[in-house]
Amino acid sequence: MKALWDYDRKELEKTEEGRIFILERMINYGPDGEKIKLADVKKYWDRLQLGTLKKRLFQRLIWNN
Repeated sequence: MKALWDYDRKELEKTEEGRIFILERMINYGPDGEKIKLADVKKYWDRLQLGTLKKRLFQRLIWNN
C-alpha cells in the first residue's frame, strides 16, 4: 500500500485506531489494488476523518441519501 510507506501495517492492524487509520488512507489515497470493505466503512463511519465532499459522496453511494 503506497500511502503507508512510513508505518508498520502489521502493527497498525492490531488496534482499532490503526485499522481506522488504514481505512482512511485507503479512501483518501486509493486502495492500491486492494478492495475497501463496505462493512468496515459502515462500522467506522462516525470515526472516519474524511473531507466534506468525500463524506457526502460516500453517503450518497452507501446510503443513497
